[in-house]
Amino acid sequence: MTLFATLFPLICWFVYNYGIPLLERKRPSLSTIMSMQRRRWVANAVGRESPLDAILSGNIMGSVSFLASTTALLVLAIFTAFGNLNSLMDTLKTVGFRVSFTNSDIEIHLFVVLTIFVLSFFSFTLALRQFNHFCILLGAIDHSGRTRPEEIDAIAQLNTLAAKNFNNGIRAYYFAVPMVFWFANEWMSLIVSVFTVGFIIHREFFSSAHRVAASVAVHASRREQSDMNAAD
Repeated sequence: MTLFATLFPLICWFVYNYGIPLLERKRPSLSTIMSMQRRRWVANAVGRESPLDAILSGNIMGSVSFLASTTALLVLAIFTAFGNLNSLMDTLKTVGFRVSFTNSDIEIHLFVVLTIFVLSFFSFTLALRQFNHFCILLGAIDHSGRTRPEEIDAIAQLNTLAAKNFNNGIRAYYFAVPMVFWFANEWMSLIVSVFTVGFIIHREFFSSAHRVAASVAVHASRREQSDMNAAD
């Protein structure tokens, strides 16, 4: 039970990542809607020559870089915890947690936590690299009006891929929360893991942000259709 409670948040993370595309077939997620907006962003960037797109891209890359650096610090902190298991046990007793785990239990649990944050670090660094490629491609856009829709789609797809890796890295932080509750009780780890999955699903499919983004996408689609009809 102790080992299963340790692995359960990691299992939930993987199941969510592979299961969410099945839900997106029936209802578009917030990420799907924002992918449409990324395509509009690139399409609009073709028609303007201003520092706006560079500023937006820089802000995004700054956020990704900050989280990647923070994750690296967390990985180092977990390595430090491996060498101070006795102090960790004393700390848990001090804050009132029921400490009934062996040193082996703690070591396995810390290794799983380490795995989560290492995977998160790779996701953030991959996202940072992909956003960097996106900035290069965005800067290479021809503003003379000769950019083909296929080129716009490809650049937007790279932005979407980077955002996907960024979101995956963020989810590692969500599923690290049940790992903390494990120290209090194994069952708490299971309960909080299930709650975390429900929270993320609600955020992606039923949140206020989802409704607002969907509304913006609908209005933009209607306006673009109206412009096309007027041009005809």
